[in-house]
Amino acid sequence: MLRACRKQSIRWMLAICLVLGAAAFGFGAGPASAAGSVELYTPYLELSAPPGDSIAYAVDVINRGSATETVDLGFDAKGNKWNYGLTAGGRTVSRLAVKAGETQTVNLQLDVPLEVDKGVYDFAVKAGGVSLPLSVQVSEQGTFRTELTTDQPNMQGHSDSTFTFSATLRNRTAEKQTYALQAQAEPGWDATFTDGSNSVTSVEVDPNGEKSISISIKPPETVKAGTYKIPIAAGNNATSADTAVEAVVTGTYDLKLSTADDVLSTDVTAGSERRLDMVVTNAGSSELKNVALSAETPSGWEVSFEPANVDTIAPGGTTHVQATIKADKKALAGDYVVGITAAAPEKSADAQIRVAVKSSVLWGWVGILIILAVAGGIYFLFRKYGRR
Repeated sequence: MLRACRKQSIRWMLAICLVLGAAAFGFGAGPASAAGSVELYTPYLELSAPPGDSIAYAVDVINRGSATETVDLGFDAKGNKWNYGLTAGGRTVSRLAVKAGETQTVNLQLDVPLEVDKGVYDFAVKAGGVSLPLSVQVSEQGTFRTELTTDQPNMQGHSDSTFTFSATLRNRTAEKQTYALQAQAEPGWDATFTDGSNSVTSVEVDPNGEKSISISIKPPETVKAGTYKIPIAAGNNATSADTAVEAVVTGTYDLKLSTADDVLSTDVTAGSERRLDMVVTNAGSSELKNVALSAETPSGWEVSFEPANVDTIAPGGTTHVQATIKADKKALAGDYVVGITAAAPEKSADAQIRVAVKSSVLWGWVGILIILAVAGGIYFLFRKYGRR
C-alpha cells in the first residue's frame, strides 16, 4: 500500500514538472507570439527573368492570432546587389500593423541587373520573426555593353546618290547613356546623323533602351567607281559600339553640250534656217543611255534635231547632232536666244545659242524698187504738168 502511494506521488510530481516546463517554453495556453501568429505568403517562390527585367511580387502578411500584430518589414538580399522596393498603397513601407484574422498585402519589386551571371539567386522577405524565401532564376548571361546594328549595311548608287542607312543603337547598361556619333569617312565625303527629323551629333538612350538613327552618306563629286567602307561609332567614356556601312559607287555621270567649234552664236535671216553641228559629250565614268535633244525657242521659231534621240554614249565618248534653227518670218532684226538641252535620265546639259536676225535682201530690193517707182512718178508728173 505504501509502495502504491509512493508511485502515485511520483506520477503527480512528473505531471507538475511537465506542465511547468511547457509553460516556460510557450507550449501552454495564452496569447500567440508574433512569430507564431504572423505568416507570409506568395504563390510564386521562384521566377525566371532575363537580365534587365523587373519582377513584381505580391506578398500577403497574414495575422492568424487573436490580437493586432505590428511587424517590421525587411528584405534580405543574401549579399546580392540588386535594387528592390517594398511598397504598400503606392508608398515605401517598413512597418505594418495587421488586425487579428486579417491580411495586408505588400508589393516587392526586384530589378534584375543587366550585368549579372546566369543562375539562381536567393532572397528573403521578413516580417517580424517570419522569413519568406524567394528565388530568381536569371535565364541568360547579362552584360554591360552597347550595341550598334544596321538592317542593310550595303547600298549601291551613282556618284550623285545619297546613301541612307538605318541603324539601331541599344543601351545594355543600367544607366542612361549619352553617345557621341561619328563617321570615319574619307575626305570629301559628307556624313550626317538624324534622330527623327533633327540632325544630331549625339543621342541619349535610356537604360536597357534603344534608339533608331538615320545615317546619310554623300560622296564627293570627283569620286571614282568602287566600294567604300565607312566605319560608324557611338560611344562615351563608359561604353561604346561600332559598325560599318558600305557605299558601292557605280560611276559618275556628267554630260556636256556645245557646238563643234565651241562658238555659241550664229546669225540667220528672218524666215530662213541655220544648221548647227552640236556635240554631246559623256564626261562621266558611266555609260549614258536615251539622251534626248530638245529646245526652247522664241515665239514662232522652230528647232529640229537629227537625230533627236541618242541611244547610248560611252564614257568619254561624243555624238554629233545636227540642229536646224528656223527663224520666224516676222522676226525683227536683233539678237535672240535659243536654248538647247541634252538630257539623259541621270544627267542633263544646256547650251544657250545667241542668234542674230538680219533683214531679208528681198525686202531691201523691194524698198529700192518702191523708191525708184516714187521717183519715176514724180518725174513723170513734172514733165507732164510742169510747163503749165
